[in-house]
Amino acid sequence: MASESTFDIVSEFDRQELVNVVDQTRREVGTRYDLKDSKTTLELSETELVITTSSEMHLQSVREILETKALRRNLSLKIFSYGKAEEIGGMRIRQVATLQQGIDSELAKKLQKMIRDEFPKKVQARIQGDAVRVGSKSRDELQGVIQFLREQEQDFPVPLQFTNYR
Repeated sequence: MASESTFDIVSEFDRQELVNVVDQTRREVGTRYDLKDSKTTLELSETELVITTSSEMHLQSVREILETKALRRNLSLKIFSYGKAEEIGGMRIRQVATLQQGIDSELAKKLQKMIRDEFPKKVQARIQGDAVRVGSKSRDELQGVIQFLREQEQDFPVPLQFTNYR
């Protein structure tokens, strides 16, 4: 008999690409006529991106630029979880975008149940930290699971990637 083949379902993004997106956004904000005097700042930390600007209209423009640059660099917009825009005094507005990475336990259980319901007895899904490992004796079944999850992708709050296919 053949040994078991596996792959991992993860949710992660390329940090360097995100740094590039933020840098490109800063440059474009500095050169665009409508945003030149808005004193817009973008601060990227490990877990969040903080946008500070002078008005709600400027905030929307900066978000559009950021999202356009992210899509061009193959980053999913699902990695940004925008909080509420808040006034911080001095006629300034700040919005915090939490960067989503990893699969939380609730989503992992949902994925495990979906796989178990769609592919009973043939495929096993096991939760391992912030990833889900899917295993089966048949590689065709694993391809079917990947195809099934890609079709359902709009239902998930985070982008999914399929790694370590063995």
